[in-house]
Amino acid sequence: MFAELESIFNNDGSVLPIDYSYTVEDDAIATPIHVVGEIFNKTGIVSLKAKAKFDYATQCALCCKPLVRHATVPIHHILLTEMQDEDFDDLYVQVENMRLFVDELVTEDIWLAIPSRFLCKEDCKGLCSQCGADLNEAECGCKKEIDPRLAALQQLLGE
Repeated sequence: MFAELESIFNNDGSVLPIDYSYTVEDDAIATPIHVVGEIFNKTGIVSLKAKAKFDYATQCALCCKPLVRHATVPIHHILLTEMQDEDFDDLYVQVENMRLFVDELVTEDIWLAIPSRFLCKEDCKGLCSQCGADLNEAECGCKKEIDPRLAALQQLLGE
């Protein structure tokens, strides 16, 4: 979505509501991204405040089961027509030609907000490192490996 912002920048108190959905070409984003919020000018400061809602398809980091998680990512940026070097910050976004490509900005915020790993449940036991069995379903019966640094201690204990 392109937002024409000339009237927002030039009129204190003006508001541009945002409520739309778009898709990204990525298998991890399982549903269209729904964005709801507004771009507004309050005392000469133009801001974008919104929420992006979508479902994210991934897998458990320990047992590799497929997962679908619902996510809501808050979007907040201050929009500027010109930036000074000291203004450089993730909060500030320079808007060229009074037009903002909202999809690009929202998608970037989503990728920064999504956790790098997911678990199917908080106490996931994962997979056996020897046979690959899912330890959440049953014990596999494999003998646990002894840390080589402790092998001398094991010999002393006679095991």
